[in-house]
Amino acid sequence: MTQYLLAIDQGTTSSRAILYTPDMTVVSTAQEEFKQHFPKNGWVEHDPEDIWESVVRSCRAVLSKNNVDASQVSAIGITNQRETTLVWDKRTGKPVYNAIVWQDRRTAALCRELHEKGLEETCQKKTGLLLDPYFSGTKVKWILDNVTGAQSKAEKGELLFGTVDTFLLWRMTKGKVHATDATNASRTLMFDIHRQRWSTTMQKELGVPESMLPEVMDSAADFGTCDAEWLGADIPVCSMIGDQQAALVGQACFEPGMLKSTYGTGCFAVVNTGSEAITSQHRLLTTVGYRLQGTTTYALEGSIFMAGAIIQWLRDGLGIIENAADTEALAKSIRHDQSEIMVPAFTGLGAPYWDPDARAAVFGMTRDTGVAQMVAAAIRSVAFQTEDLLQAMVQDGIEVKSLRVDGGMIRNRWFLQTLADLTGVTTVTSNTAETTAQGAALLAALHQGYFKGLHDLDSVWRVEEKYNPALRQADREKYYRRWQAAVAKVQSE
Repeated sequence: MTQYLLAIDQGTTSSRAILYTPDMTVVSTAQEEFKQHFPKNGWVEHDPEDIWESVVRSCRAVLSKNNVDASQVSAIGITNQRETTLVWDKRTGKPVYNAIVWQDRRTAALCRELHEKGLEETCQKKTGLLLDPYFSGTKVKWILDNVTGAQSKAEKGELLFGTVDTFLLWRMTKGKVHATDATNASRTLMFDIHRQRWSTTMQKELGVPESMLPEVMDSAADFGTCDAEWLGADIPVCSMIGDQQAALVGQACFEPGMLKSTYGTGCFAVVNTGSEAITSQHRLLTTVGYRLQGTTTYALEGSIFMAGAIIQWLRDGLGIIENAADTEALAKSIRHDQSEIMVPAFTGLGAPYWDPDARAAVFGMTRDTGVAQMVAAAIRSVAFQTEDLLQAMVQDGIEVKSLRVDGGMIRNRWFLQTLADLTGVTTVTSNTAETTAQGAALLAALHQGYFKGLHDLDSVWRVEEKYNPALRQADREKYYRRWQAAVAKVQSE
């Protein structure tokens, strides 16, 4: 019988299942969106049962519509939204609270308190991260502090913590395996990326008992078995990796200096730094790129909270477009020197600003400002934010020659040309739009022996389209100065 690999891509707004042949040909995809919850200003939550059920239904759907029996699936690879935080009862499996999403800003005051205690330097030195509500650690503390009885239960060993990958694995294995991989662990504020183990210092500062924490494994490993109850046969789970690191693998960025940028709900630029964990002097994050056979490859990352989410806001919040696909035709008519500048700090600003209290604004509106101008300003804001990240990388000593891009926004060719124009960097798309899922599938295939080593994976990646900058440097610099001036106006004091 034909064998397949099943990649699960559990994202912020939807869960997807992608079926691959072992040579990485996409057979089919199934996808299911789920509800976003916004209980208070700046709070973002998911119902954990929505996450779980959407994953199971997507997996069943992709197998069913291709008449593939689960026994034909040789391995599952999981990639996931990373810092989203879940806490559940070890005995019943029931979450004690909704999943707190990576975009959530409720712990901003707690982060300030920890900063005032002088913890920022220790945090960056051990975890590679900065004190920001983005990461999992303060979200766990919030749950333990605010859910009645949670801290007591946690100290008795009755509660478990996990990012989405851990929760899915725990459910799939019916509670037999409580584990994560090094990339997801590196986003929790509690993992020492240099010693590759949980940091007792950070655990104590956040009040998180060690019994809550999952085992940290390589990104390709024997993670356990998805029970036959869910898909119809026992299937080994052979890879788990955070979504942005999965895209780094899917884009074949295996050498130091290779850079990818993913444009999904947010935007995440990640550059491979090899065996060296570079400490950024410009507020980028030092993180684990991937860990294979006990060897860690590090990366520098810049995170933008709003990319595709801005287009979603134009559609669902303002109602000025019907479909994301409409944005390309609308924006094409607007020149780069438009007066309108949108700063999409809806949930604060990410790298290199790290300002959780900044708020969104549109500057330069005139009586001529309409739907097309708003759409173009929204798209350009993503390109300008990318330039923020690239500038920081260059200042940290990294030579940026080209940008490998993926994610939903790259369907918009006007955006890709704008990205090249406003950053001055050649922008490259690959032969697959499923780069994140492909990264998880590649690692599962590697673990299963379909590939001998990382560099065998290079053969899977090919250039699809290339966009060269077409804007004069003087104009690019002028527009970027205007962007920086607009950002300065929305930052908190």
